[in-house]
Amino acid sequence: MKKIIAIGAFLCIALPSVFAQVDNVRFGVQLSPALSWMSTDDNKINRAGTNLGLKLGMISEFYFRENYAFVTGIGFAFNQGGTLQYDYNGGSFWSRSGLSPRLDTIATKGVKLKYGLQYVEIPLMIKMRTREFGYIRYFLEPGLILGFRSQSRGSIIAPGVGTGDEAQKINIKRDVNGINISWGLNAGVEYSLSESTALIGGIGFQIGVVDVTGDKGTVIDSSGAYKQDKSRGIVSAINFKLGLLF
Repeated sequence: MKKIIAIGAFLCIALPSVFAQVDNVRFGVQLSPALSWMSTDDNKINRAGTNLGLKLGMISEFYFRENYAFVTGIGFAFNQGGTLQYDYNGGSFWSRSGLSPRLDTIATKGVKLKYGLQYVEIPLMIKMRTREFGYIRYFLEPGLILGFRSQSRGSIIAPGVGTGDEAQKINIKRDVNGINISWGLNAGVEYSLSESTALIGGIGFQIGVVDVTGDKGTVIDSSGAYKQDKSRGIVSAINFKLGLLF
C-alpha cells in the first residue's frame, strides 16, 4: 500500500508537467482476451481454476516525447476472477450475500468458490517505444490499473450442493470489494498501416495488490471449530493485447 501511495503522489506531481509538454495525442480501441486467476495468502485456500475473459475499451496516448507517452483510457473487463479451493473442513461462505442455509454453511473439505467479476478499468501507464524499424516499433508499458467493480457473480462447487441456479449465478456483490488495483506491464509491437494508423499486438501481465474478497465468512479447522476467514485474495491475469491506434 505504501508503494501505491508513493506512485499516486508521483503521478499527481508529474502529470501536470507531462500534459504541459504534450505535442501529440493518439486514440485507439482494444479487444483483448484475458486469462485470470485468484490466489490467497492462506496455504489452505488455493487456486483451483482460471477464467477466460475479455477486455474492451478505448485507449488514449499523450506523447510528451517522440517515443514516450502517458497512456490512459477506459474499458470493461468481463469474467475476471477464478476459482479458490478451501482445504479446510468446510465453512460459512459469502455471508453477506444472503445465501440459503444449505449453501451458506458447508461441512465438507474441498469446497470450491468460483468468482466471475466484471470491472470498469482505467489504466495509468507510461509507454516507451523504440524508433521505427521498417513498419514496426516495439514497446513497453509499465503502470497501474484501477478497477471498479460493476458486477459480481459466483458459484459454489461442493459435494451435495448440486449444480442448479441456486448454487450457480449467485450475486456476491456484497462479498467483493468495490475497488481493485493492479500492477501492470505490457509488451508488444506496433505495425504501421499508414502515417497515422497502426495495429498493436502483445502480451500483458496484471498482478493485483488489493484484497478483493471482502467477505466475513468462517472456516472449519482440523479440530472442527469455526474460525474467521482472514485470508487476502487477489486477482491476477495475462492479457493478449490486440488493438488499433489512429
